Amino acid sequence: QVQVVESGGGLVQPGGSLRLSCTASERTFSVYTMGWFRQAPGKEREFVAAINWSGGNTYYADSVKGRFTIARDNAKNTVYLQMNSLKPEDTAVYYCAARPGSYSRNSDAYNYWGQGTQVTVSS
Repeated sequence: QVQVVESGGGLVQPGGSLRLSCTASERTFSVYTMGWFRQAPGKEREFVAAINWSGGNTYYADSVKGRFTIARDNAKNTVYLQMNSLKPEDTAVYYCAARPGSYSRNSDAYNYWGQGTQVTVSS
């Protein structure tokens, strides 16, 4: 069982930045594709970004492309989501997820999930 823990959420003004972190317990972390998803109140969970096992390939939702950056440090079992130029519509609970396979935007394809961290963008 892989345990995934997110951190780094908070309240930020529009145009500001936050960096989310996600640490996994699995010692074979490097074989997992890692993804970030988010869910706003009253909306379905949506894909934000993903990164393959090596970090060589990254994928983004159109809504965050150019503003968010996903990266990973396999030596630390950690994946990051750098969020810049934040907008009020980025407000959501952000979830980190892991899957032992290739990239997917489908949340059902991910086996392991964190508890989520709240990001609020408001003035």
